Amino acid sequence: MEYALLQDMEILLGLAVTTVILFRRLMFPSIIGFLAAGILAGPHTLGLIKNIHQVEQMAEMGVVLLLFTIGIEFSLKELMRIKHLVLLGGGLQVGLTILLTALVGVAFHFSVQQSIFFGFLVALSSTAILMKLLMDAGETDAPHGKMAMGILIFQDLCVVPLMLFVPFLSGGGDGLTGILTVSAKAAAVVVVAHYGARFLVPWIFGQVVKVRSRELFLLTILFIGFGTAWVTARVGLSLALGAFIAGLAISESEYSHQALGDIMPFRDAFMSLFFISVGMLLDPAVLLKHPLLIASLVVTIILIKTLVTTGAAMSLGISMRIALISGLALAQIGEFSFVLCQSGLKAGLLTPDVYQIFLAASVATMGLTPLCLKYSDPVAERVAAIFPRALTRGRGVLARREHRMTISDHVIIVGYGLNGRNLARVLNHFKIDHVVIETNPFTVKTERKKGTHIIFGDGSGSEILSHANIERARIIVIAISDAASSRRIAAQARQMNPGIHVIVRTRYILEMDPLYKLGVNEVIPEEFETSIEILSRVLRKYLLTHDEIERCVSQVRSDSYEMFRTMSRRHSHAVGISGFLTGAELGTFRVGPASPLVGKSLREGVLRDRSGTTLLMIKRGNEVIPNPDPVWEIRENDIVLILGTPEQLAAAAPLFEHGD
Repeated sequence: MEYALLQDMEILLGLAVTTVILFRRLMFPSIIGFLAAGILAGPHTLGLIKNIHQVEQMAEMGVVLLLFTIGIEFSLKELMRIKHLVLLGGGLQVGLTILLTALVGVAFHFSVQQSIFFGFLVALSSTAILMKLLMDAGETDAPHGKMAMGILIFQDLCVVPLMLFVPFLSGGGDGLTGILTVSAKAAAVVVVAHYGARFLVPWIFGQVVKVRSRELFLLTILFIGFGTAWVTARVGLSLALGAFIAGLAISESEYSHQALGDIMPFRDAFMSLFFISVGMLLDPAVLLKHPLLIASLVVTIILIKTLVTTGAAMSLGISMRIALISGLALAQIGEFSFVLCQSGLKAGLLTPDVYQIFLAASVATMGLTPLCLKYSDPVAERVAAIFPRALTRGRGVLARREHRMTISDHVIIVGYGLNGRNLARVLNHFKIDHVVIETNPFTVKTERKKGTHIIFGDGSGSEILSHANIERARIIVIAISDAASSRRIAAQARQMNPGIHVIVRTRYILEMDPLYKLGVNEVIPEEFETSIEILSRVLRKYLLTHDEIERCVSQVRSDSYEMFRTMSRRHSHAVGISGFLTGAELGTFRVGPASPLVGKSLREGVLRDRSGTTLLMIKRGNEVIPNPDPVWEIRENDIVLILGTPEQLAAAAPLFEHGD
């Protein structure tokens, strides 16, 4: 039939669009929609596709492009930054999962080779699904997000070696000689790719960019990617290995970002075909024939992966709560498992029936991932509450007992990311005492060597906050990316010190209301502050003066934060006097040498008469005088805290300099 392939593609794409829209509305990942489209179009259901072989060939191109982009995205510098999470966490997770799954397989009378191969399949998680869910939730920088990222990187690196071992598990290899031969070929390809990345690839791209043709640039990328994959396949290695090595070669060049941006649409399109082709292989009748077996297999997979990942994370000193969240997040079967699965089917490690059962169970674990991630936090909280605090808090203060800190009137910083580091640097400059609470044990270890006052632990725990002497702290700044954890820490901090000033950094404006309900004093939404920065830069490009830009920014910030403060006053449980007085604000000023207030006592009422504000506190040197007596005289360099409306504060400001 003429145009048979075009007809098949139109059917597949139409089904994919429909099913993905439906599943996305039901809050399932797109991959589930692609798999469902394949099931509907496949020979086991509607039988709409005439040439399945051609579709499978196009799907194989998707696998090649996927590994190609992983190679481009791969960064040795990034790997070294989180090497502990990647090498230790990932190594433990993959190794223990393979071992435990193999033991379960042998217990059910499968051969050792088959059982090990089952371990290969179960060990891998879905980078595509999990990273999409974490990015949508804004949790990629959260402790569990970083943990999951480290393990996923290691899993991606393991794909190629696992694929190389499949022939040997099936008995198709030549034993030790075969392994050495394959390893030697792989090493030779890597060496060639290394020198190609240093000399040949930059030269090729240098010539191409001179032409200034985007089409030629894209063709060059595809030529390098598919060409390297073809060469590796011709010498007896896999297409996947060649694609990954080609990506690595490009990743070291200055053109990697543009290459990745150009290739991503092609990768996504062909990867969708890969998932559709996997769905076409799934026989829905298997679900009706073996429902209990598949359900049991799904539960077993989730339990094994959750327990192993949790154990691996806790062995690195991560608290049980964060480790459990990471484990539940990684409890699904990954897209690379489908690639391995097809290799195992061709190699005879899987029978068609076992293949169908595993395929059905894998799709189920993928579909359950959003639910696992959604309920991971409350589940982790309840499980961690069962065990003694000494077991759940992680390697308590890095496995050593420390005495309770004796400092007071200090700042507690929760989270030592970019925001936490910048704040700590400024506080160090002004010699303001502070304590940092951080969940990454390696960061804690490194910073301790630098002399940073840093505590390992989860800030939501009363023991950790007590260790930081929160009862005597002035301010706590929660600078983490985990919204749920921020709320728990804020609530715990307010409970332990009702008078503490709580500042929370959050990603989105929508997260502000729940925080204010907990009694948080100030919430800084990155979403809003980013918009302010964009506004100022746009105006700067139109050559507006600095004063004009500052006035505009101040107006926007004042109007917006007044709305936020209204939200705060609505929900706050009276955490400050300004919360009782509509429109009241606090202002801090330093008394200048020419100020008319110098030498005047509060009884004389100069400040109140000329501005209408009320003086609440004076800081003189290291001495702080709250609610000073009326006989107190104001001196040069005093720092005063006053209360008034924005208009009154504006009128008071000149009095502290020159009185005009």
